[in-house]
Amino acid sequence: MPCSRVYSNLCGTQIEEAAAEIGKGSAIIACQQEYALFTEIADEIDAPIPDFVDIRDRAGWSDEAAQTVPKMAALISDSMLPQPALKTVDVISEGQCLIIGSAKIALPVAAHLSEALNVTVLLNDTSEMPMKRDFDFIIGHIKSVRGTFGKFSFVVDGLQQLVSGGRGAFEMTPPVDGGQSSCDVILDLSGNLALFSAPQKRDGYLQADPRDPSAVAMATFEAAQLVGTFEKPFYIKVEDHLCAHSRAEITACTKCLDICPTGAILPDGEHVMVDPMVCAGCGACASLCPSGAITYDAPPTAFVFKRIQNLAESFKAAGGSNPRLLVHDAEFGGEMISLLARFGRGLPADVIPLEVGAISAFGHAEMLAALACGFGQVDVLLAPKTEPETPNFEMELARAISGNEHIHLLDLNDPEALGDTLYNYDATTVKTSSILLQGSRRQVTRLAASALQTPHDAPIPLCEQAPYGAVLVDVDACTLCLSCAALCPTGALADNPDMPQLRFQEDACLQCGLCTRVCPEKAITLVPQLDLSDQALAQRILHEEEPFACIECGALFGVKSTIEKITEKLAGKHEMFKTSDAARLIQMCDNCRIELQFGNTDNPFQSKERPRTVTTEDYLSKRRDH
Repeated sequence: MPCSRVYSNLCGTQIEEAAAEIGKGSAIIACQQEYALFTEIADEIDAPIPDFVDIRDRAGWSDEAAQTVPKMAALISDSMLPQPALKTVDVISEGQCLIIGSAKIALPVAAHLSEALNVTVLLNDTSEMPMKRDFDFIIGHIKSVRGTFGKFSFVVDGLQQLVSGGRGAFEMTPPVDGGQSSCDVILDLSGNLALFSAPQKRDGYLQADPRDPSAVAMATFEAAQLVGTFEKPFYIKVEDHLCAHSRAEITACTKCLDICPTGAILPDGEHVMVDPMVCAGCGACASLCPSGAITYDAPPTAFVFKRIQNLAESFKAAGGSNPRLLVHDAEFGGEMISLLARFGRGLPADVIPLEVGAISAFGHAEMLAALACGFGQVDVLLAPKTEPETPNFEMELARAISGNEHIHLLDLNDPEALGDTLYNYDATTVKTSSILLQGSRRQVTRLAASALQTPHDAPIPLCEQAPYGAVLVDVDACTLCLSCAALCPTGALADNPDMPQLRFQEDACLQCGLCTRVCPEKAITLVPQLDLSDQALAQRILHEEEPFACIECGALFGVKSTIEKITEKLAGKHEMFKTSDAARLIQMCDNCRIELQFGNTDNPFQSKERPRTVTTEDYLSKRRDH
């Protein structure tokens, strides 16, 4: 279809025509360089802000520009998908700022910030004190601190406060421990270790090297802006009933607790809780969660799957073949792509960029989904702030499941190196698939793996800590106590109420390890693997034995071998089972055992004869007698 109209300078000489198109309410701006300008135009004419898609940097500016039409079609189609609403909460900062550092550095900064914020300076000693009272200051050292932007609380030991006085030097109160206070912002210029783990991800906590004037100036400027009302996204969604953290006070899965860089995830009984105010949205917990109890929600995982499928289908529908997916974040990855387009070769025509909110949230399920939809290669561009542990694990897991080595992590910070890497990859031929990406991440993984691994007669061996697998039971050691089935968080291990059986459904197993911890005989071993056959969806018997028949009523109960072993060990030997009648109790079902004990004269539960009920007549007869 021919283009209806070609514009050459909508952000300049044709700005009135741009305003007319924006006013119609259905404009899509295919360049983000003048985002601020077009947004301002929309505000001025009271029109909705237009959609934006960066066609120029991601497709048009390329050494293979003549072949980028399918990519452009895919990017435009992606931009037209309805965006799910981002869930947020308001965070209010009243400008209460705590500055920590030496007098030489902290006092000039405090004097600067006192015009915009309510400042308190925490000094280490009294060697130098301010003469002006434009801000408060105290002496001491931080013992502990918790919270986040707008809600910090801290404890100070050795606390000394100013004593109001007249002439002469300021005096301070005697030092005391355990002083408590709160603030909205912390500016740490002490040069010591950070007060928080992953300090760059703690909102409202600003740290700068006091020996670097530019870093101090930048942190000071940032602090001055942190007053008012701000929106904090809810990055993570938690479904408690799916969590496999613990059962009966026995710890099982701790993957999210171990990987969270900010400490936003804490145990909460049998499941975990996520503090949304502390969560920095890195997404690692969502990738590693084996049950789907934690999912990334900014945007939801289902929307990411939808984007992947839409990009692949739109690219192929426009005549493209063998696409490659480049996953990147907005801040670092977006800048790298823009610099490569402006000053380098641009992206290859078959490389489709996919911007995501958090790199670590793009896990093995998303990688496999991309391969199953027809992407011949998946490249994930790491950002400097991305901890590589989770992406590395997820990449290796996706490679093992798919049998495909065309999944890479790119740890590059030079646009030219990024371009050379992408242009030097060999072209990969892929098959077209009609897979429908629906369901949870576990379900999508299974669907994608089934499409990629054909035939799939044998289970795929996986690495340790993989969230898929089977359990092996040592039948010689197992007594069928069924502790494992009673506590299994997903019901992968189950019993049979009519027979002494231990059943297992592999598709439901999270490899959380709870069964191995509760088994008193240590008869269970985990086997990381992915069985794509229908067998994994059905229950199979791991161990079964003949039940024992009650010697009184014949009802089946317990395990025959276990009852016989107990009888052999206790009958005639234990104080409670010395007589033959007492030993028979071991071989009776619950009902018969209770009935027999109730009729025994030496029943330990037997009490004296119940006294007669006292009536009104009894009281009246006593009165008559007296």
